[in-house]
Amino acid sequence: MNKIHLFIIALASVSLFIFSCSDDSPSDNNNNNESVASCEGCHTNYAHLKAVAKPYEDPGGGGCGGDVPHVEIYDAVYLGGSGFEEYKKSEHYKLDCIACHNGVDKTDDKAVAHSGNFIAKPSQHAEEKCATCHADIVASTKNSLHEQGWGQKRKVTMRSGLSGPQEFTKLSFDMQQGYGKNCATCHATCGDCHVNRPHASGGGLLNGHNFSKEPDMLNTCIACHKTRGGHAFLGVAPGTKPDVHQTKGMTCTSCHSQQEIHGDGTIVEHRYAYSQLPECTDCHTGIQNKNMYHTLHWDTFNCQSCHSQKYNSCGSCHVGGEGVRITSYQDFKIAMNPIPGTKPYKFALVRRTPGAPDTFEKFGTPNYSNFEAFPTYNYTTPHNILRWTEVTQVASGKHCGDNCHIVKENGKFRNKKLYLFEEDLLNWEVKATKPITVDGKLPAKWEVQ
Repeated sequence: MNKIHLFIIALASVSLFIFSCSDDSPSDNNNNNESVASCEGCHTNYAHLKAVAKPYEDPGGGGCGGDVPHVEIYDAVYLGGSGFEEYKKSEHYKLDCIACHNGVDKTDDKAVAHSGNFIAKPSQHAEEKCATCHADIVASTKNSLHEQGWGQKRKVTMRSGLSGPQEFTKLSFDMQQGYGKNCATCHATCGDCHVNRPHASGGGLLNGHNFSKEPDMLNTCIACHKTRGGHAFLGVAPGTKPDVHQTKGMTCTSCHSQQEIHGDGTIVEHRYAYSQLPECTDCHTGIQNKNMYHTLHWDTFNCQSCHSQKYNSCGSCHVGGEGVRITSYQDFKIAMNPIPGTKPYKFALVRRTPGAPDTFEKFGTPNYSNFEAFPTYNYTTPHNILRWTEVTQVASGKHCGDNCHIVKENGKFRNKKLYLFEEDLLNWEVKATKPITVDGKLPAKWEVQ
């Protein structure tokens, strides 16, 4: 795990520290007047939880985000603080614990309480446990990208010679196991967003079992989306600034609606195929002809090609082995639009992704049979938007394209690094990614053919 990942995990940990040092600290909230011979009696008694807890076990990595923060088991299941007081006022609290978790109530025997068909995370069984009250949401989310990761599954299956993500179960058992252990650790159920910290943030109750309608941006959204979304949005990397929307007080859900996040029940090929995906023009209306840059490039470049800063890329993942062999680095690459059927632009920003021919070698697949099904760079929309960037802000008296057009000066090409050329690719990337490189596709007057 590199320093960038550690920094963002530390940011998430700050909020946990603040919470634990508030007036709601466990020492002030032990429920010593109630017998521990009940679910609530046990889980509101911090000292008792600590005494009966098993030793901490490393839950495994948080996917591309690196190792997960250490959260003690007794902290993860403690019912206390202002969050628990709010929870007791809710409709969910009116249900018995065993209505959702099963198990046995009214016992001080931990083994008995957690016996039989006990469920630690009821939303993993949403159709049974959540749909009684939230049928429409459960029906929508069961095929959402958050729960299923269809975009990832699509690439794994099609690179394996299958036709699409619906055939994921046709992969070998070992590949499915490897995917689940190494690639699906951020895929979330209802509780991971609305009750718990997600696995990537250490797991366990986030706020005393209180249900949050809007997920906590730092401990929930960024916990999973840290290396790309959160890293950029917060302006973590040296030389970058926080996204302008973040500095104006906006959060993830300011743009990403419940309808988008929950999905509509249909399977989509990738996240840019969502019907409810936010667009810049949802807020920035009437801008197509606001200035000459927009007029000239409206259908040529996606908005981020001009308004993004540098962003994280990485690549060549060997799951179960060395992990990501091209670790995160700051980059900015414009290529031919990899998804022209979904987005209308000729060119777009792209981000290097972890796929490699031998990704699943440790799980019985030495090499993908059809690795060239997709480029090693994805269409991307970095969450690090500024009005004035290194691309858009030119020196006084310079041509408007001075920082983005390739310019030949003294026999060398300036700004060439902004574009993805075949020469930028490693040998094993060339065949898969060549279709989106800009070689031979740029204006002739740039003389870079």
